[in-house]
Order: sequence, then C-alpha cells, then structure tokens
Amino acid sequence: MNPQNNTLQQLLDGKLQGIKRLDLACGLTEFPNEIFDLADTLEILNLTGNQLKTLPDDLTKLKKLKVIFCSENQFTHVPEVLGAFDHLTMVGFKSNKISHLPKEAIAKNLRWLILTDNCLREVPTNVGDCHAMQKLMLAGNQLSALPESLVNCQRLELLRISANQFENIPAWLLELPRLAWLALAGNRFNAAQEHAALAQNQLPSIDWQQLNLGKPLGEGASGIIYQATLAQPQTDFAETVAVKLFKGAVTSDGLPQSEMAAWMQAGHQENLTQLKGRLSNHPDGKQGLIMPLIDPTYKILAKPPSLDSCTRDVYEKNQTLNLQLVISIAKGVAKATAHLHQQGILHGDLYAHNILHDNTKRVLLSDFGGASFLPSDLFISKKLQKIEVLAFGFLLEELLSICEEKNHTQFLELQTLKENCEQKNVSDRPLMHEVVNQLNQINL
Repeated sequence: MNPQNNTLQQLLDGKLQGIKRLDLACGLTEFPNEIFDLADTLEILNLTGNQLKTLPDDLTKLKKLKVIFCSENQFTHVPEVLGAFDHLTMVGFKSNKISHLPKEAIAKNLRWLILTDNCLREVPTNVGDCHAMQKLMLAGNQLSALPESLVNCQRLELLRISANQFENIPAWLLELPRLAWLALAGNRFNAAQEHAALAQNQLPSIDWQQLNLGKPLGEGASGIIYQATLAQPQTDFAETVAVKLFKGAVTSDGLPQSEMAAWMQAGHQENLTQLKGRLSNHPDGKQGLIMPLIDPTYKILAKPPSLDSCTRDVYEKNQTLNLQLVISIAKGVAKATAHLHQQGILHGDLYAHNILHDNTKRVLLSDFGGASFLPSDLFISKKLQKIEVLAFGFLLEELLSICEEKNHTQFLELQTLKENCEQKNVSDRPLMHEVVNQLNQINL
C-alpha cells in the first residue's frame, strides 16, 4: 500500500487531476463521485480502511482502472460491477464481512484476487475462467471446497486456503503445473497435527513486562518484527532480542497459532531462524514470538512482490551476486527446506524476501506464516513437497538471472537443476533432499 494517503479535501478541490493512483482512508461511508473526475488517468484505486458497503453501478467510468483495494470496509458481497471491467487485474477485499462472491463480480482478466478474512462458504465455478490468475488468497473464510474448474487456471502460482473448513486437499490441486506457494494450515485435515505440535513443543513463556520494545526491523503478512531488550528475572542482565507481534486473528497466510505450531515443530537447523519463547500477557491480548536478534551483517535478499510483478520478488536495480554466493544461498535454502520436509512441514512461502544472507556462506530462511503440516499420506505429502520444489526452482531462476558469471560449468549445472525443479509435471520434479544432494556436488 502507498504509505502517503491522499486527502478527501484534495479530491474535492480538484488537486489530484492526472494521478494514476488514489489512496483514500478517511472514514468514507459513500463513494465520492469526484473520483470520476480522475477517469482519464486513474489506474489504482485504494479505498482500504473506510466504512463502505457498496460501489456505484457506473464504476466502469473509470475506464483505465487496473487495481482496486477495498479491504477493511463493510462489504457483505463483492460488487457485481467489478466483473464488467476488461482491464481489471487485481481486486482486494480483505477483512470485510463478505459472505457472497457473485459470479458476475469476477473480472475475466484477473491476475490477483484477495478475499482473505471474510465469511465465504463457496467460490463460483467461473473463477476457473480467469486463465491469467496467478495469485488467489482465500485464507480465513468458511470454505470446505473449491470449484474443480480452478484446474483451468494453469498459471496459478500462489494459493492461500489456510484457516478454512477443508476436510481434505483437492486431488486436482496437486497437479497444477505452476503452483509453487501453497498455504493449507488451520483446516480440519491438519488441526490434530497443529494441536499436538503446540502441546508437545512447549516454548518458554516470556512475559510482556520483561520486554522493552524498540524500533521495527521488518514487516510481513502475519506480523511486525521489533528489536527489543529482554530483562532476565532477578538479574541486571538484559538481552537484545527480536519480537514478532502478530497483526490479528487471521493474517494473509492463515492463523498465528498455525505459524507457531510449525515453527516450534521445525526444531533446530543452522539455516533456519530460531525461537526463544512465546509472548504472554500482552496488554491488548496480542500473540507474539521472541527470537534471537539476527546479526546485522545479514540482509534480506529481495523485496516482496509488487503490484506489477504479482508473484515474483523485486530485486534492487543492478543487483548482482557472484557465483559462489549463488551456490551458497541455494545450498542453505535447500538444506533448510529439506529439513522442514523431513520434519513434516511445508514452508509455503519460499521466497527471496524471506531469505537473509551476509554475503558469505551464511544463509537463513525465515517466516513460517505460510507453513503447513504435511499429511501422513505419503503420496500426497510427496506431491506437496514437489510443489515447494517448484518455488525453489523459481528462486534459483532469479538467482541465476543476477549471477555475474554465466559461463562457468557450475552455472550450467545450476541451470540444469533449475529446469528439473520447474518441470510442468509435478511428479517428475526431484524431492528436496535430492536437490541438496545435487547441490553438494556443485562447488567452485
């Protein structure tokens, strides 16, 4: 989201002529007709954080509109007028009161649909007609099934169906050729595993009063991470730590307790961020986790996807990596992911923006917000692991694209591995421990 909101007065005074993006969060209860004065240029309309219940039937006057956000409002259904747009590629209605998604509301050229944290019980079959769909976010609803027509969304790369009412994983979902990032936690089929992990892997409880919160270090879909000092009882010693405060009961990826369960189950591995304890007695009842503070020499590999890139991370302009560092990052991430799979966990968000490195061989994979427990059924478990192998293939593709040395034998070996990980037929991809074995044979 744009951190700099426009004001309603600017709009009313005609001072926003020619803008391509409008951000209005000012308690609106009705759609301002003055927005139509921007029709010749407006491409992105962000009305998140208001009190709107409807959109005007003539919204199509905004003939260049490509993106609309109406999250954190009072909608009970997705407005049907949205389906009349030919150029609309992204729709976001997170955290409303939506119980109905009319088939007429679905724009056929959608790439990205966000309906997280609502009350949906079903999705219309014509969602499968959105052949450009890459990102579908449905976490935190009341869904127990998805339309099988979604198998026609052959470009779908990210799917969030955590915190719903699914009894099982749809078989067709496991065969989607581009699906790489999948969040499944908090459903009926994995509830027992999550409860067991929370019960068996007890973390020390750390009282809020022991913490002194400092500056924010970063923000993800599920929460904000702060630097903090942790006072040790009966001593004068205070340790510098990181504290993750969850944003709410339902995040873009699922439930905080699902994230905690997976993170606790993961255990120790040198390329994974670790946990020190679980927050208790927050004055506002917020949930949180306490972690060791990561050495400041580590930096995040890339930024999260933009509106334009949709499912792909954004690297700094002219960013390059030497081949040795590419190999080190690939090995570290592969080892961490293979460890998770061995512990029965799907990371679900294997992205460069969740990877930290220190320009040497030290690499960390972070953020369990999209993590899920793998089912006991070995056939389904392997399919899910190979879906995540595709995410690793996409990561490797990005690393190779910014690699400085492209003529080395090792670069070509990595290229071959990438192609194996990206095979369209899910069953043909290697498992992650096989990827690790292949990477261990690649050295400069």
